[in-house]
Amino acid sequence: MLKYIHVICCALISVSVVGCAWTRPTDPYGGMPAYWKGHVDPAASAEGPDAQALVKPDGPLTLGEAVRIALANNPQIAARVSDVEAAAAQKDFATGEALPHLSLQAGYSYFVNNQRVVPPSGNGQAGTFGRNIASSDLVMRVPLFTGGRITSDIRAAELLTRAAQHQLSRSREELVFNVSSLYFGILSQDHVIESLRFSQEALERHLVRVEHQIQAEKAAKVDRLRTQVRLANLDQQIVAEQNVRAVQYEAMANLMGLSPDHATIEVVGDLEAEPLSMTDPSLAVRQALAQRTDFLAAQAALEAQAKAVDAARAAQWPSIFGQASYGERWVLDPSQQPSGTDRSDDVGAVGVVGELPLFQGGQIKAQIRRERAGLSAARQRLRSLALQIQLDVKTALLNIQSAYQQVQATKTAIEQATESLRIEREKYELGKGSITDVLDAQSSLLFTQTSYYRALSGYNVALAQYRLAVGEPLK
Repeated sequence: MLKYIHVICCALISVSVVGCAWTRPTDPYGGMPAYWKGHVDPAASAEGPDAQALVKPDGPLTLGEAVRIALANNPQIAARVSDVEAAAAQKDFATGEALPHLSLQAGYSYFVNNQRVVPPSGNGQAGTFGRNIASSDLVMRVPLFTGGRITSDIRAAELLTRAAQHQLSRSREELVFNVSSLYFGILSQDHVIESLRFSQEALERHLVRVEHQIQAEKAAKVDRLRTQVRLANLDQQIVAEQNVRAVQYEAMANLMGLSPDHATIEVVGDLEAEPLSMTDPSLAVRQALAQRTDFLAAQAALEAQAKAVDAARAAQWPSIFGQASYGERWVLDPSQQPSGTDRSDDVGAVGVVGELPLFQGGQIKAQIRRERAGLSAARQRLRSLALQIQLDVKTALLNIQSAYQQVQATKTAIEQATESLRIEREKYELGKGSITDVLDAQSSLLFTQTSYYRALSGYNVALAQYRLAVGEPLK
C-alpha cells in the first residue's frame, strides 16, 4: 500500500507543477481585431477571426431577410446567449452543492516532538514514531441538513436562468423592432429622394418653358432666376437626404453585425398602410403583462431574489454533513520503529459533522439585510416596468391612429397638390399667373409627397412598436 501512496503523492506534485504551467492569463480580446487592443498596426486586419462566420446578404434584403441576418450576427444577441449559458452554469453549480463531494487530499507535517504515525487500535500496541509524517486521504462529504440554503440557492439559480432566457427573447424582439424601423425608414427615404428628383426634373422642364416664355417676351428674366434658385435648393435637399439614407444604411449594417468591409447592403420592399382593427387598451395592457418577456424576466428575478433571502436566513441554522475518509499515514524518517511495525499504515473513518454559527461579526445579519433590500428593489422595478408597459401600449395605439390619419390626409393632399400645380402651370403659360405661384405649387406638391411617404413609414413603425409593446412573439 505504501508504494501506491507514494505514487499518488508524486502524481499530485506532478499535476500541481503542470497546472502552474497550464494556468495562463485569459486574453479578454480573444477573437477580436488586433487594433481593438490599443496596438495600432496598419497591416492588421480590421476583421476578427470570426468575421468569416458572419451571415452575409447575397442580394437585396427584404424585411424578413434583414431580421434573420441581424438575429444571427448581432453582438448584443450573442452576449445575451452567453448570459443564458452563464446562468445555466450557475444553476449546475448550485445543484452540485447538494451532491456528495469527493476529493483526494495529501499533506506533509513536521512536528517538534516525535509523533506516532497512526493512533493505536489497542492497549499496549507498539507503533512507529517520527517527526516527518506524510498523509494521503480520499475524503467524501455529503450535506445532510443546511436549513434550506442549498435548496433555495438551486431554486434561485433556476429562476435566474429563466430570467436570462426571457431577457434574450426581449432583446431579440427589440432588435426586430429596430431593424424594422430602419427598414421602413430607408424605404421612405428612397421615396423621398425619388420625389425630390421628380420635382427636380419637373422644374428643369419648367425652366425650358420659362426660357421659351422669355424669348417670346411673355415672361421676365427674373422668372428664370427664381426657377434656378429653386433648382439649387433641390440639389442641396437631395444631397442632404442621400446623406440621411447613407446613415440609415450604416445603422442597419450595425444592427446586422456587419461592417462596410463585410457586405454591401440594399433593401427592397413596398410601403403599405392597411387599416388595423384597434384593440381595447385595457385588454392590450393585460395581454402585454401576460406575454412580454421583459416583464416575465422581472418576475423571475423577483422570485429569485426572494429565494436569495431564504438562503441568507438559512445561514443562521446549523449545518450537518456526513463525512467519510480513507487514507494512509507514513513517517519519512522513523526515530522509533519497533520490530513488527511498519513505517506506514492506513486509516479510515465515517462520521457526522455539525456546524453552528455562534459569532460571525454580523456578516449573516448584514447579508440578510442586503438580500431583503434587493427584494424590495426588485419589487419596485417590477412595478415600474408594469407602469412603463401600460404607457408603451397606450402610446403605441395612439401612434397607430395618428399615423393612419396622416397617411390618409397626405394621400388626398397629393391629388389636390398635383391638380393645383397643373392649373398654375397653365395659367403661367397663358400669361395669367406668376412664376411664384408655379414654384409654390411645385413646393407644395413636393412637401405633400415627402410627407406621405414619411407618414407611411411612421405607420409601419407604429405597428412594429405596438407589437413590441404587447410582446407579440417573433414570426
